Amino acid sequence: MQMTPDDTLVFTLAGWPVNATLVNTWIVMALLVAISWFVTRNLKPDVPPNRLRSLLELIVKTIQGQIEEISMKSARHVLYFAGTLFLFIALSNLLTVIPGFRAPTSSLSTTVALALSVLVAVPLFGIATNGVGSYLKTFIQPSVVMLPFNIIGEFSRGISLAVRLYGNVMSGGVIVAILLSIAPFFFPVLMDMLGLLTGLIQAYIFAILATVYISSATNQEDPS
Repeated sequence: MQMTPDDTLVFTLAGWPVNATLVNTWIVMALLVAISWFVTRNLKPDVPPNRLRSLLELIVKTIQGQIEEISMKSARHVLYFAGTLFLFIALSNLLTVIPGFRAPTSSLSTTVALALSVLVAVPLFGIATNGVGSYLKTFIQPSVVMLPFNIIGEFSRGISLAVRLYGNVMSGGVIVAILLSIAPFFFPVLMDMLGLLTGLIQAYIFAILATVYISSATNQEDPS
């Protein structure tokens, strides 16, 4: 079996193989933690915000506003989850401008992991908001006959999220490779700019879809 570039073995840790995808994922996670710590280290009411803090506050407020517009209620319970998904995917895609860095989202294992996190979060949010009984009743609506179809539909959400994100990132890489073979001096700058834009759009769409799925689970009313 031939290994793809993102599956290339980098080193072994306690007998476990560590590939490039894991290393790049750790880099993104470390950068997110470092930026968060740097911005919030002097977070006090009497300290005026600097430019970086103001920028990040604007991003958080924008994400919160989008979530509230979708869920039609307070977004605090979804903000941390959907916002983290957006920031992780966006930063992963933006870092591709660095030579040698390959976005973790270009690996199917990463996109599947992100989709599984959404798949697990949806019932957890639904149960936490409406209770176990009310959430399980949604699987037999409008009748018991729909039970298998509702279960299949629940799992198909995660599959569609993983395939959509992976397909978008991989298709972008293929297009770049084709254009570089045609005009290696002009297209790299253009495709880097386009890649940054599409990376942000992919992160936005993934986070919005996760919010829609969670909102549909938390806004269910008890039919009894």
